[in-house]
Amino acid sequence: MGRTRSLRRLTAAALAVLATAAAGLVATATPAAAATVPGIDVSRYQGTINWTSVRNSGIQFAFIKATEGTSYKDPNFNANYVNAYHAGVIRGAYHFARPNISSGAVQANFLASNGGAWSADSRTLPAALDLEANPYSGGYCYGLSTTGMRNWVQDFLNTYRSRTGRYAVIYTTTSFWNQCTGSWSGPWNNHPLWVARWSSSVGALPAGAPFWSFWQYTDSGRVSGISGPVDRNYWNGDRSRLIALANNT
Repeated sequence: MGRTRSLRRLTAAALAVLATAAAGLVATATPAAAATVPGIDVSRYQGTINWTSVRNSGIQFAFIKATEGTSYKDPNFNANYVNAYHAGVIRGAYHFARPNISSGAVQANFLASNGGAWSADSRTLPAALDLEANPYSGGYCYGLSTTGMRNWVQDFLNTYRSRTGRYAVIYTTTSFWNQCTGSWSGPWNNHPLWVARWSSSVGALPAGAPFWSFWQYTDSGRVSGISGPVDRNYWNGDRSRLIALANNT
């Protein structure tokens, strides 16, 4: 997730030092309880994807990188987003947040204008805000105070809802969220939680979150139609409930 697999691995060491909750990451783990809907998340680093093979392998949903910051557009997004839809995969866009380079509103508008819009077609999820450890210079929490981070996230969420009518999904780790927002529980009444923990169990959730909606449980999964490793996820419910989220019903 985010920029590159290599950058994510570089930040893993920082996560282990800064928060013990991240120390249990196991890249090859398989969830013990798998009675949930399987999915993936992808970006240009997965290269060309055969989405028909992906769907035939049992994958039912995908989050696809659309944007980052204020100007980057994933070059594979358009092909992935359209081809996933036609293969029968329920798809959603995601935006890699860079809270230290603009307001949340600017980045939410950039996402909504470049793939993150929504339509009630049974195959389009509300977009996700990817909020994780800073892989660039500027500090683990992007140089923001906990109040500053809360305000940035709220600005993004409010703007995305104003643009699309939907509550954005929030992707994060428990350690990053608790440290960088000061264990803020405000969004969880409305915004689906997509928690990242590469392990055989979800573990502790971000402060105040009553449950997880999506769980990224490994960054080294294998799926037919994708030549290399890919992030694997679960939806916490059955397919009918995932379609209900897609359709806002």
